[in-house]
Amino acid sequence: MKLLLTTIMCSIGTIFFMNTYAQKLLIGTYTHNKLSKGIYIYAFDTTTGKASPVSHVNTNNPSFLVADKNNAFVYCVNEENKNGTVSAFSYNPGNNSLTFVNSEDSNGSDPCYISLDRTGKWLFVGNYSSGSLTVYPILSDGRIGPRHQFIQHKGSSINKSRQENAHVHCTYISEDNKTLFVPDLGLDKVIVYPFNAQTGFLDTKNQSVISVKPGGGPRHIIFTRKGTFGYLIEELSGSVDVIQKRKDGYTIIQTVNHLPAEQDGAGADIHLSPDERFLYVSQRSNSTIQIFSVDPQNGKLSFIGEQATLGDFPRNFTIHPSGKFLLAANQKSNDITIFRIDSNTGLLQDTGARIEVGAPVCLQWIDGH
Repeated sequence: MKLLLTTIMCSIGTIFFMNTYAQKLLIGTYTHNKLSKGIYIYAFDTTTGKASPVSHVNTNNPSFLVADKNNAFVYCVNEENKNGTVSAFSYNPGNNSLTFVNSEDSNGSDPCYISLDRTGKWLFVGNYSSGSLTVYPILSDGRIGPRHQFIQHKGSSINKSRQENAHVHCTYISEDNKTLFVPDLGLDKVIVYPFNAQTGFLDTKNQSVISVKPGGGPRHIIFTRKGTFGYLIEELSGSVDVIQKRKDGYTIIQTVNHLPAEQDGAGADIHLSPDERFLYVSQRSNSTIQIFSVDPQNGKLSFIGEQATLGDFPRNFTIHPSGKFLLAANQKSNDITIFRIDSNTGLLQDTGARIEVGAPVCLQWIDGH
């Protein structure tokens, strides 16, 4: 009986250990400062909020990452000013390592965002400096196939130093996989493309736009799971726009800005909590995470407060799938701050845990062992 009880307890402990470390943290970095080498993988303990290094793979400026839905491959942009690339890596869950598979030209300069459609068969890449986006097929062996579609944005807006031409900053696919939202900082518009997952083509003839106030500079966008409400962070103004889906398209129903009056905008990343009760936004200009409550009926926001990231220049952040932790990547202070989330208030509490890594600029989760 004692032996049986010991065996059961050991089994429970093993299951708990596996669940505790089920998600691995992928960290994309800028490597041009020689402080980092590429993509890093860390084990994350959901009990303590601490992370420990597992492996890394060398690759140049992997500034944005995405893992496929089967956790078998990781794709990244390699951000270069003249000729950017996109790369594929196979993921080994046994030892939590990445192995280079192949790369393709991004067909533009400074690729800054990468995403997969919901089937995992199509890859979308946004080129910031050249203002374009490219669609690639994902082949049966996980490799990135040759360019499938290329779209060049054209135009400008009122900020002559930042909006002299188009600047694609995000490629966000809707939950139903039928629409790709492409915020363009240079145009002050989100271009809305119908998407056909069977053919892999974006419908440029029936595209529509969501326009923001001139000079705002759209950067990243997200939607609720039902797709009724969307949230857009403007980089240049630091404002957050609430978007409602209606029969005739998409309409901005609220714009909020809680930066100090004298503070220049440098909005960066935006995420909803898993239960969609709270919205979080990173502001690089004052190195904070802004926290909003979300009205589930009308989608509108109420400002709760802000939390200093205790680092410098939070370009990107992520919320753990459990909803218990928020990790902020401080690009200029070369560290990642780990906060615990209060599920009742949405507020953040510093755990004291840090990840020291050079120029962290993208955080993503992948299932591992």
